[in-house]
Amino acid sequence: MSHRQRFLGSRARSLAALVAGLLLLAGAPSAFPLSRDGASVAAGCVSTPVAYRAAWEAREVRCVAPSLFGTAYTRGQTSLYPSGFRYAWAGSSTNLEQYLKLRARYGDQPAKVGIGVLSYVGFPGLDDWSTPTDLEVYTLPAGVRAQVPAFETWFRLLDEEFGTTGAYPLEAQRDLVVAYSQLDRGEDVVGAFEEVTGCRRDALLAGEAPSAEIGCDRSFLGALAAAGPSPYDGGDSLTCFANFQTRYRGHRDASALRGALFQCQDAGFLNTGVGLGYNTYANPFVCRPAARQSVRERYTGREFILPSVPFTALPSHVTIPLDLGTPGRRGFLHTGYC
Repeated sequence: MSHRQRFLGSRARSLAALVAGLLLLAGAPSAFPLSRDGASVAAGCVSTPVAYRAAWEAREVRCVAPSLFGTAYTRGQTSLYPSGFRYAWAGSSTNLEQYLKLRARYGDQPAKVGIGVLSYVGFPGLDDWSTPTDLEVYTLPAGVRAQVPAFETWFRLLDEEFGTTGAYPLEAQRDLVVAYSQLDRGEDVVGAFEEVTGCRRDALLAGEAPSAEIGCDRSFLGALAAAGPSPYDGGDSLTCFANFQTRYRGHRDASALRGALFQCQDAGFLNTGVGLGYNTYANPFVCRPAARQSVRERYTGREFILPSVPFTALPSHVTIPLDLGTPGRRGFLHTGYC
């Protein structure tokens, strides 16, 4: 999950294998149902949102049932994702376990906990992030499924939503997947985004918006224009994708498809396309500065997409306020947490 507008050689064989496995998982009819039989949860694991909050407050490290999900969101929001978004990004139970470890380890340094959660999720622009942010831990209504947000999953969902495959040609989907799955050693998903769209990595990481001035190519910018405003700017996902489908007149290549996902569903430049989180900041669990951490080490936990619903529609949920400390005083994002 990228939250991009909220600020906004030698092959890596092991990563490519991981990508392939995740794509196979995403291609299944569904990923994870919202509820699970409690008998299948290992004894001692946190299995309810209320129990998770109790473990958080007690600074306990516990295993977490796969029926629990977590989403970081702007304080005061009343749904999993801002109004207009069709889908919400959600962290898995494995992410929730890592957050408990952060809380246990750095409870006396709360900014490392709060900012660590946002970094693990995949927020950019955290050096100066000042928006009050909370973590919602929840279960989901019966029948709703969380899915692995591989690129193939997105295009299948869009084909199902609009009943056509013409807007997202298979060859363009293939080129997009290949660009992200065959990274040179040391190249990351920001590099893949630059390769596909032309938008310069350094400018994106500095917080600049996509434009021709930072190298973004015609297909990408044309897709953004055709799609219209993103849900962050008053639009909505369904209209945004429909606009791209009917109004875009350029070549429907990998760059254009990447632009539609970027504009309409918050799949920003940090999005991996394989169901793992990623950030260029220091991984909180690797005791080295960010510059000395490998690309592999900066991949984080598992992420999913699911329908964005109001909190009132969730069977069970709790809110955990995140203490973000003082903007501009987060050197650990670069020097490391430990």
